[in-house]
Amino acid sequence: MTTRQKLKQIAANLWWSWQPDAIDLFRQLNPDVFGATDNNPLRAVKHSRSEVLSDTEFNRKVDAVYTRLQAYLSTDGELAAAPRIAYFCMEYGLHESLPLYSGGLGILAGDHTKAASDLGVPLTAVGLFLREGYFKQYFNEKGQQQADYPAKPVTSLPIELAENDSGDPITVTVHLGHQPIVLRAWILSVGRSRLVLLDCDIDPNPFQYRYLTRRLYAGDTRTRIRQEILLGIGGLRMLRALGEEPERYHMNEGHCAFVGLELMRERLATGQSRDEAEQWVRDHCIFTTHTPVKAGHDRFDSDLFLDQMSHYRSELAMSDGDLLSYGRANPADVSEPFTMTILGLRLASITNGVSRLNGEVARAQWHHLFPEKPVEQVPIGHVTNGVHLPTWTSPLARPFLDSRLPGWLEDPDAWLNVDQIPDNELWEYRRQLRKALIEFAQERGRKQTLPQNPSLDPDVLTIGFARRFATYKRAPLFFHDMQRAIEFFASEDRPLQMIYAGKAHPADSSGKEFIRHIYELTQHPALHGRLVFLENYDMEIGRMLVSGADVWLNNPRRPYEASGTSGQKVAVHGGLNFSILDGWWPEGFDGTNGWSIGMDSSAAYMDPAVQDDQDAGFIYDTLETSILPAFYDRNGGQIPEGWITMMRSAMRKLPYQFSARRMVRDYAVNYYMVEALPTGG
Repeated sequence: MTTRQKLKQIAANLWWSWQPDAIDLFRQLNPDVFGATDNNPLRAVKHSRSEVLSDTEFNRKVDAVYTRLQAYLSTDGELAAAPRIAYFCMEYGLHESLPLYSGGLGILAGDHTKAASDLGVPLTAVGLFLREGYFKQYFNEKGQQQADYPAKPVTSLPIELAENDSGDPITVTVHLGHQPIVLRAWILSVGRSRLVLLDCDIDPNPFQYRYLTRRLYAGDTRTRIRQEILLGIGGLRMLRALGEEPERYHMNEGHCAFVGLELMRERLATGQSRDEAEQWVRDHCIFTTHTPVKAGHDRFDSDLFLDQMSHYRSELAMSDGDLLSYGRANPADVSEPFTMTILGLRLASITNGVSRLNGEVARAQWHHLFPEKPVEQVPIGHVTNGVHLPTWTSPLARPFLDSRLPGWLEDPDAWLNVDQIPDNELWEYRRQLRKALIEFAQERGRKQTLPQNPSLDPDVLTIGFARRFATYKRAPLFFHDMQRAIEFFASEDRPLQMIYAGKAHPADSSGKEFIRHIYELTQHPALHGRLVFLENYDMEIGRMLVSGADVWLNNPRRPYEASGTSGQKVAVHGGLNFSILDGWWPEGFDGTNGWSIGMDSSAAYMDPAVQDDQDAGFIYDTLETSILPAFYDRNGGQIPEGWITMMRSAMRKLPYQFSARRMVRDYAVNYYMVEALPTGG
């Protein structure tokens, strides 16, 4: 097998995306092409330079990576005995060259799929083939977010069309109303896992339906329900057509809850009664709910729902009222819309939130569905989200971690050895990662549609803020008191600098206004150069920010942060969290490993203005009295001993506890592998 053939095989499995030496091989092939195509390995292979392919040392490295991939695929992981899992989600954040994600839900699903692969859990994921992705962000001359949807050519993606033995595409049919829609599938290998991507952009589908699998979260509620029918009903039918027989069905958020109805249709077709079919479905389904935000739960007007489900209702042989009852809190209320989260809750035996606090919030949020139970007994538990450490750990960090903390990816006890690392080495580790971020931001900022011309200092305390610009995340909160905020940037002895990144949904005018406001602030004479907004937030920018930021700022409006996994990625790099006690942080924060904004994780204010005033004041006071002194107070060797102490505490406790490896193990042991799942009602 030639070197080029081996490279193509490596590129064909997303395993390469969490192997720094594999990524480096593709970059060496053609750095310009690799960088210009969102770090796409197939494009780099296609345009590889002959002098690189003929280099003896390069060939030796290709052989080593190829051999390691084959060994990985040919061995079982430690949880290979787990049941076969079908995992459904609307979006997947796997790599920046595959824009199948918009934010935290997709990143979580991608990390779940990768961690399942590492552990050997037999998992097949199902999603949509979003060839135009979410959107590419750029700005007009006024600093207003603009959206572009460039389609990814199929030939540039590591996917294969699912075909039968005759070489014909495997297809299934799903009805939207009375319109039959034909779906085909593209298969993406993610280590030992695989992702089935549904595609309706084909003949014989009418033109007006073919766009449904092209873009994520684009269009009106009619588009949304159609996408969700294709994902849930079409996804399960495609698994059957591919010969898949899962033993558990994991529905990640309400977008895919139609899986439960399709499973019930299958059971009814075998002659089971409706009660028997419902019980079987519950016994085999797991449902994960994420958002405490009301607008985050898909609700469909009953007329729209019945219109789009008209043919399917006849397949179920149910009345309109019976079908609607699965998505209504009060089935007798004819004005109540159909809610996808309620459907998931009704047709799953186990439901979980994605942090301990999120579980508590979800039990209170959906208590009305279980009026006979006290709120603490509402059958919604929690599995706290975690991040796939191999994906999110900087390649610059790997040699240090491998040598100083051997076993850091798999063994939680390996992190206890951080206490044996000298202060000066830990500080140099932090300095090098910050320096890499500063260089990245300087270069990226100058190339944006609205150049930023950053003048960032590699020795200044650097705060990172990157996430979806949903309004409840309060991106501009740091500048609530403009004069006080400016004083921090202008300080001569204890300055700070900030790097922002993020996208607002194209229909979210308030979120887009937040972005415009931050951009406007970057041009303020007192902030210019030290406050930077990086354009087109993607996984590459995310990796750089979580590895290089000294402080990760997270200030959502309580209690709307389900988990907030971005902050879980910083501790492996010696970064520290400064966060509202929401999402995962109440489980991670112990007073020695970062800072909280406010002291009570249960506190919530009726008046948002009061909460903003108090939280902004807490941010300023904590910076002034704790964070900046810890960073800038140095001993005789110019080491910030107080800061290093907090770094050690964060690195000891957080990386493994909030890893996707721990998360998937929790799902496997507590949900997937139990013989009989308890019924949630």
